[in-house]
Amino acid sequence: MSLKHSYRLFAPIYDALIASPSASLRVRSLARLQALPAADVLISGIGTGLDLPHLPAHHRYTGLDLTPAMLKRALPRAAGLDIRFVQGDSQRLPFPEAQFDHVLLHLILAVVPDPSACLAEALRVLRPGGTIRILDKFLRPNQVAPLRRLFNPISRRLATRLDVVFEDLLAANPTAQLISDQPALLSGWFRLIELRKPD
Repeated sequence: MSLKHSYRLFAPIYDALIASPSASLRVRSLARLQALPAADVLISGIGTGLDLPHLPAHHRYTGLDLTPAMLKRALPRAAGLDIRFVQGDSQRLPFPEAQFDHVLLHLILAVVPDPSACLAEALRVLRPGGTIRILDKFLRPNQVAPLRRLFNPISRRLATRLDVVFEDLLAANPTAQLISDQPALLSGWFRLIELRKPD
């Protein structure tokens, strides 16, 4: 089953599964945007727009998702924001280089088939000095996690990967500077991470 097809099926129930558990994590990840000057922000993998109610209104946003059904559900949450919606692939962003000051990657790196490409694309469209804010679930290097690895072949075809190691993504994208890495949920399986693109 393709990612676009599976998330078209998940769109009607996505919020019921994800909204409540992720709300406080989204607030923590997005809090720093409030104090930053007006900027161009890309939300790559915006889904049903669960980030939108927590975003400060003074920035200019672009919300991208692969699935029209998810974008349709995000539209009502955009009230009061300067935002445009784009259908596209987070692994092959339809934007030129250095177009955004900040990129949000919330629950997308563990969803796409090629998370390294997704991170590389976020860095490509980021301006020098810009930041990437990540909220997702990651294994630690050499972590055994037998149940997650056992169910990953099924889970990755339906909704999300369970075997992504963030340190591998960082090693594959060495231009990214790690600013912070904080455990967020389930004994650090979910993490809040900030990266910076050097000037």
